[in-house]
Amino acid sequence: MGKPLKRIHLAAHFPGVNNTTVWSDPAAGSQIDFSSFVHLARTAERAKFDFLFLAEGLRLREQNGEIHDLDVVGRPDTFTVLAALAAVTDRLGLAGTINSTFNEPYEVARQFASLDHLSAGRAAWNVVTSWDEFTGENFRRGGFLQQEDRYERARQFLAAAVELFDSWQGDEIVADKQSGAFLRAPDPGRFDHRTGQFDIAGHFDVPRSPQGRPVIFQAGDSDEGREFAASAADAIFTRHGTLAAGRAFYTDVKRRLARYGRSPDELKILPGVTFVLGDTDAEAHEKAALIRRQQVSGQTAIRLLEQLWNRDLSAYDPDGPLPAVDPLPGEHTVARGRASVRMFGDPIATAAEWRALAEAKNLSIRELIIEVTGRQSFIGTPAAVAGTIDEFVQTDAADGFILVPHLTPGGLDEFADTVVPLLQERGVFRTEYEGGTLRDHLGLAHPRPAGTNARAAS
Repeated sequence: MGKPLKRIHLAAHFPGVNNTTVWSDPAAGSQIDFSSFVHLARTAERAKFDFLFLAEGLRLREQNGEIHDLDVVGRPDTFTVLAALAAVTDRLGLAGTINSTFNEPYEVARQFASLDHLSAGRAAWNVVTSWDEFTGENFRRGGFLQQEDRYERARQFLAAAVELFDSWQGDEIVADKQSGAFLRAPDPGRFDHRTGQFDIAGHFDVPRSPQGRPVIFQAGDSDEGREFAASAADAIFTRHGTLAAGRAFYTDVKRRLARYGRSPDELKILPGVTFVLGDTDAEAHEKAALIRRQQVSGQTAIRLLEQLWNRDLSAYDPDGPLPAVDPLPGEHTVARGRASVRMFGDPIATAAEWRALAEAKNLSIRELIIEVTGRQSFIGTPAAVAGTIDEFVQTDAADGFILVPHLTPGGLDEFADTVVPLLQERGVFRTEYEGGTLRDHLGLAHPRPAGTNARAAS
């Protein structure tokens, strides 16, 4: 008997916050109007997706003090949007990115516990850190944290939030109208959390929610991010785009779980991917090339090149050759602490690689940026894309995918109507929801309250 087929997990990423979105396409709609969020969410729910994911940024991307066309959509508040979507969907999970660097545990825990109640157990939290100095300027503390400090704060932040979620056991409310007793005991929700980052105590004011805790996501390919996910997350996002890289990442992260007393199925690995569909593979690739040119305008190409060169390159022609000058070492002129700057460990060497690539293929600045910034994409006919998705999951390169359409709000429609039925025919994707909560969709257990005095599972 062969290995049983794995069930594929699928989620939808609302377009925005990066250069995946093509806001200039004639078919593109608003990225702020609530109707756009409703359309994408209802499409995902119609297709029986696990969840809808909202990214978040705490400041519009800018360089040299100017906002550019890479990021002009605005940033509606995540909790406000997800709470509103809870009222117009029934089964779809609702996942949001909330920052651990510039928020406080009590506030975030209260908001997620509320969302889990409002949605009847469909809330998820993508725990992220913030590296940008210019983001910090929006907050009183300003500045930014070094990578090791960011992850330490995130670990302590999540631990504090879990203590707050678990401060209610789940059976405190009796609401006996005859006796007049509302609480089983007069001291529910008590917490006292004191660490290097947080010194808080009191009573948590939201009773235990349907999932007990929201599903916890972690986005990060760094070693610190992988370890954080293995220790505390229910799912991890990644950008690895090939079968080989995906399998290596999958194996590495899953093997880390044992040191925390966890089994491999307790953490789902969900790469973020784009997709382009066509009646033939050739047509799909032609469409994909057009979309990439829409995604990387001339202005965007220059701004992205500046993040490696660490210089003002606004005088350069995006349809011309790369600068003859080398990148400027350091990370102060573009954005201190910015990931796109920090990830270039040796900018001189990277620039040399880009020059060699541009020379070999006769690429302009814009053409080069299109080539080096392309993220993992599934391109082809619906049958080809369904087959590729299934191969990734069945060969342990992923547990599923978060789909990032390039259009708002209708960018998911074609996938839902053509690819999903093919996955269902293969027997690897649900035809109906089998549970009510997001944990049910993901095959995750509902956690018991922490501690030895837990009286009931949620």
